[in-house]
Amino acid sequence: MKVIHVNALNHRILQDEKRFIEQSDNNYEQRLIAIADNIENSKDSKPILLLAGPSGSGKTTTALKIREILLERGIITYNISLDNYFVPKERFPVDENGKVDLESPDHVDKELFVSQLTDLFNGKEITLPIFNFPDQSRHWGPKLKREKDEIFIFEGTHALNPSIVGEIAGYSHKMYVSVRTRLQYDVKGEDDRLLDPAYIRLMRRIIRDILFRGREITATLDMFDSVEAGEVKYIMPFKRLAEYSVDSFIPYEVPAYKSFILGKLKDAIAQNSKYERFSPITQALSQIGAITLDNIPPQSLTREFIGNSAYKY
Repeated sequence: MKVIHVNALNHRILQDEKRFIEQSDNNYEQRLIAIADNIENSKDSKPILLLAGPSGSGKTTTALKIREILLERGIITYNISLDNYFVPKERFPVDENGKVDLESPDHVDKELFVSQLTDLFNGKEITLPIFNFPDQSRHWGPKLKREKDEIFIFEGTHALNPSIVGEIAGYSHKMYVSVRTRLQYDVKGEDDRLLDPAYIRLMRRIIRDILFRGREITATLDMFDSVEAGEVKYIMPFKRLAEYSVDSFIPYEVPAYKSFILGKLKDAIAQNSKYERFSPITQALSQIGAITLDNIPPQSLTREFIGNSAYKY
């Protein structure tokens, strides 16, 4: 478990903010380059990368970055979201209370997924499904056929679940992405506290929901328990199956989130005491200095959540 104290972050920001950002991004990039090396070296026997992680883990940007690295080497790489293999709404799974279970892996059409990836591996042509979120229906998209040396990255929360990937695992690389670093902060001279990585992912989701999904902060906070329960039940048990486990924490990201979150979360807590459980976030953010958002490059993973990213999601 890696721990970073807010004082260390503040020191790096004051010392040389631009260099701090550059080094943080470069360190993440180097970890992905090492993984891309292994993928390239085994592209004939394992032409598929299964990339999983919980909500707010940064897995989409990570998948796009790996694709970018491989493309720069002349390796044609396709990124495909596992969400496109969702079953239509008439087949949505429900829990014991008859409520739709949004976190369940049963949302994925396992038979179609395994069949199509098997066909891809064997050089057969497939027609990609496209899941339409507004009406929760399935449509059909482009045709694909794997040519020599091509790589396919399938990214989604359940991409490591054995009940979904089945025999595909034998000819696939497996990768798990999530925040693992803990942020250490002080509270009125008491013992240092550690901010749970789940709260850093929550910060990411809050900003993304506000900026891109028109969702109020309270709506995201209200979903926290159900989202986390689904991750504990359906996602985290399978991270041990990954060949590559990547900590997606970017050292300067929490300072970048301060201007987006601190005021809104304080207001939410002041208006409803049920949100006091999230006060560790406001306590940590209050002790962190902000950074200049314009200094964050468009290729940064942090841009997936604060906007103006070079990547299309």
